[in-house]
Amino acid sequence: MVKLMGLCLTAGVLLAAMVFPFVGGLGLASNRAADTVDQTSGDLAKGELPLVTTIQDRNGEPIAYLYDQYRIPLESKDIADTMKGAILAIEDKRFFEHQGVDWQGIARAAAKAGVDGGATQGASTLTQQYVKNYMAFVLGADNEQEAWEKATEATIGRKMREARVALQLEQQMSKDEILTGYLNIVPLGNQTYGVGAAAKAYFNTTADKLTVSQAALLAAIANRPSSLNPGASPEKALERRNIVIDKMRENGAFGADETEAKKKAEEYKAEPLGIVEDLQILPKGCVGAGDGPIYGFFCSYLLDYLREAGVTNKELQRGGLTIKTTLDQKATKAAKESAEQQVPKTQNGIANVMSVVEPGTDKHRVRALVASRDFGNKAELGQVARPVPAEVLPFGPGSVNKIFTAAAALERNITGIDKTIDVPDVYFSKVYPNGGAPWKVQNSGKYADKMSLTQALAMSPNTGFIILQEKAGLNNVVDMAYRLGMRETLQGVNRGGEPLNSDKSNGPSQGDWTKQNNAGSYTLGPGATSVLELANVAATIVSKGTWCPPTPVEQVLDRYGKPIPLKEKPCEEAINPDLAASLAQGMSHDTNGSGTAATAASASGWNRPTIGKTGTTEEHKSVAFLAATPQFAGAVMTYADGNNPQVICASPIRLCPGSSQGVFGGQVAAPTWFNAMKVIHEGLPVAPLPPAAARYK
Repeated sequence: MVKLMGLCLTAGVLLAAMVFPFVGGLGLASNRAADTVDQTSGDLAKGELPLVTTIQDRNGEPIAYLYDQYRIPLESKDIADTMKGAILAIEDKRFFEHQGVDWQGIARAAAKAGVDGGATQGASTLTQQYVKNYMAFVLGADNEQEAWEKATEATIGRKMREARVALQLEQQMSKDEILTGYLNIVPLGNQTYGVGAAAKAYFNTTADKLTVSQAALLAAIANRPSSLNPGASPEKALERRNIVIDKMRENGAFGADETEAKKKAEEYKAEPLGIVEDLQILPKGCVGAGDGPIYGFFCSYLLDYLREAGVTNKELQRGGLTIKTTLDQKATKAAKESAEQQVPKTQNGIANVMSVVEPGTDKHRVRALVASRDFGNKAELGQVARPVPAEVLPFGPGSVNKIFTAAAALERNITGIDKTIDVPDVYFSKVYPNGGAPWKVQNSGKYADKMSLTQALAMSPNTGFIILQEKAGLNNVVDMAYRLGMRETLQGVNRGGEPLNSDKSNGPSQGDWTKQNNAGSYTLGPGATSVLELANVAATIVSKGTWCPPTPVEQVLDRYGKPIPLKEKPCEEAINPDLAASLAQGMSHDTNGSGTAATAASASGWNRPTIGKTGTTEEHKSVAFLAATPQFAGAVMTYADGNNPQVICASPIRLCPGSSQGVFGGQVAAPTWFNAMKVIHEGLPVAPLPPAAARYK
């Protein structure tokens, strides 16, 4: 009686499954359910599976991969007959006889179900399994485990839905298309999905070259990769593989001669699993890239940039995009080597970072983002997994900010690059009071009482720029810094360098705080800064005053090779070209004569016209150097990156708490820039700086 009830129940399920696609409007199913079936079968027919996104350098060389599912999509012709035969033998030998649902198989399973209670176990066709895997690994992408549990739950309702879609799918796709689709989607363990990725991972081969024993192993672990992992459970995997080989023999895969077929089967079963010692899994993410320790900083910045530009995480991880970037491997490796020469990667408490940007009036392309630290998750090895050359760091650039004071003063016709400014040894500012009393400002070193603005930019006296900032107006100086490129630095973080919350509850921004508190020390550069934005400031100056966002991407293509539009900020004229050219001339003496970077330039053999400005914070916990030629712009910052930042000393580079002999920007940051840029400029002609305009002289 129990068995008979099981058969009756199954008969009802079969009838519903058969008629659903055709008479859904007669009340057997709601229109909504019918629409769901149509949508699912339609999506399956398109075959848009999660694919690997490839990140390329400027020359098209892959530098990183992103994926949730490692998959190499294949056409039918790219899959060996051995693989097709193996999966059909073990999963659905009547595949070419049924129309998506195997009624005979279900009837047999139902008869058994009436006895042991397994009403929904067994009898799934390959088409139904294709549907099940699609439900779990495509529609259920956000939570694969939960989706898999729902897609395999032991209920009649789930079986009905699966059967309905399978029946409809067989009307839209050929058998070969369904078989190929299944072999492209099925999970095969160790992050691999589909036989293309699995063939590469387990055997370092392609799916069209799979042998019988290799194909049998993949068929054996299909849909059960955890329990039959050939690495973790080789004995179970071998046992299951050999069962597949026997099923292939029974299915006629080894010929009609039974004796010969058995002989071949035993030979195949005697072969070892044959998986490679190191699974050939595609490296994943910015850390996992082949040169992740070097390229990871750029990669990390790229992903942040793309998200801001409207590319979703789902598109990045599952869209099969091709991301063509601006990364220059030569520039990156030169910058990385130079950064490490000055500060070893495992140096206790000190980091050295560099950003390189190619100037232009249409785009500012980021060519390199590096650090003396390696990119990675192993903090004990000094690694860091944040885009430190691009993010706003809680350290100041020092006197580099004097550029903004000079630019604001030039724009307001307060001075010219050849005109003299006052440089007293000590200056008491009444504009920027200190606790009600005038603020005392001193120079670090001895200077002439007066010097031209060009000389002042090269030699960097503090008093002269405080006076100049008073005349130009602090708000105008801060606004000039923003216009030239310090945008995230001034408006994206607070005074401590922390990113502002969406409601700005942890604000105000650093720029607003500086204005509100009349912080005259701004020109001396004590506040948080982005090294990439410093480099972009230099790029703006040598790009005729044109600011562009520092972009790491040239183009993003979808899986079909069509460009994806990005929401990028347009370039704009930050300052007029004459002012830019004049400022460049005013900054052109830091690398020669008595300039603060002259020693470093000479030591490297540097001989190109260059704009530049060094910077050192008051406590010598960070130093910086910003410089550019018409071809490349860059910035370097050396800073105390430990939990308890201390004074940095040079020769050798080290932390030296309490020392009065701290490092200067010309000692570590500038040599890093020149040694890197000498390599980056190899083969390029010497380009002159534009002449200054008469009105700014």
